[in-house]
Amino acid sequence: MNKKKSLILSLVTIVVAAIFITFYYNSNTFTEYDLPKDVEAIDTLPAPEPELLYGIPVDSFEVVTDEVKKNQFLADILLKYGINYQMIDRLAKSSKPIFDVRKLKRGNRYTIFNTKDSLKKAAYFVYEIDNTDYVCYDFRDSLSIAKGQKVIERRMKHRKGVITSSLWNAMVDNNINVQLALPLSDIFAWTIDFFGIQKGDTFNVLYDELYVDGESIGVGTVYAVNFLHHGVMYDAYRFSQDSTVTYFDAEGKSLKKAFLKAPLKYSRISSRFSRSRLHPVLRYRRPHLGVDYAAPRGTPVHSIGDGLIIKKGYQARGGGKYLKIKHNSVYTTTYMHLHNFAKGMVVGKRVKQGQLIGFVGATGLATGPHLDFRVFMNGKAMDPLKLKAPPVAPVKKENLASFKMDVDSLRQLLNTPIAGNDTVKIEPLS
Repeated sequence: MNKKKSLILSLVTIVVAAIFITFYYNSNTFTEYDLPKDVEAIDTLPAPEPELLYGIPVDSFEVVTDEVKKNQFLADILLKYGINYQMIDRLAKSSKPIFDVRKLKRGNRYTIFNTKDSLKKAAYFVYEIDNTDYVCYDFRDSLSIAKGQKVIERRMKHRKGVITSSLWNAMVDNNINVQLALPLSDIFAWTIDFFGIQKGDTFNVLYDELYVDGESIGVGTVYAVNFLHHGVMYDAYRFSQDSTVTYFDAEGKSLKKAFLKAPLKYSRISSRFSRSRLHPVLRYRRPHLGVDYAAPRGTPVHSIGDGLIIKKGYQARGGGKYLKIKHNSVYTTTYMHLHNFAKGMVVGKRVKQGQLIGFVGATGLATGPHLDFRVFMNGKAMDPLKLKAPPVAPVKKENLASFKMDVDSLRQLLNTPIAGNDTVKIEPLS
């Protein structure tokens, strides 16, 4: 009997052991072979990033985008999206410190974020003030208003051009943003007469173009320029010194002089300095002691340097409305035939270089709108086109090593051949 019990116990033990070994083998086989090693646990996988528009999750709303129509007011837009007059009035009053809703512009884009329920009521209203700035109105709990800015992307570009008729046309001919003409004329305002650029002049420039939503919105920083003018090469390299950013030539001399090269932009010289010129109105010869810049009525006129207004008036049979500015003990300038004076221009007022002082006109004896610009050295009239002003301070000795490194890097980029896509870098504008 005892032998029988022992036999049964042995058999049970064997069976239990076999079951345990089978379960253990199958368990390890599943872990090692059936579960791919590169599969992570589900709860560790990152959640997908939501699609955002103006910082708002698009998937949570029904989005409607449109443009402001002619004679359309804010109420015309919001009433059909469930926002009542009371809320619109509150919005208009609360928004004034941030954006005056009476200034909605025809053609500007706006976006409505509607709830996905049957009411389809506006939860957000976003109006684009310009290419970069927008204002967001949140109607969800209680009205809140916030101003935002789109991400501005900058792309460094390398461009070359040859002048065939004008700087502006050279930009168009070489597929360059025409807005680049403005900073170029500012950079070389003290060294190149842009009214006198000629066919065959060339430029080679490294600059940032700014983009929003993949579309160009203008020109940003200009880093370096080589400009060949009348056979002379002019270089400009951007450099920061004493917390001030300006442009220097390759030797570290400042391009900024004591005077601007001309008192207005984008025009032509209609009459030069002469000791004997046939007057277009009086029809007899007499000295013309200045330079006439033909320009449309209302063209801004700027002071060519820091100075003090010493005369302001009207010459009925001469210069019409005019201003006279004393810059230092040596130089004085006069601006004649003005249509009007800039606000605040009075005798005794100090003006800065480049400050707006008036607008081109045809007052006095004039056949058409133009600026008669005159320069006096020690009280004697001189040809404004021959004015040579002393330069501003160069790069300091302690900064020269850093400046030279910057110049070498920029030169390398300027000397790199342009082929196809000329974008050097793409990054958000900080």
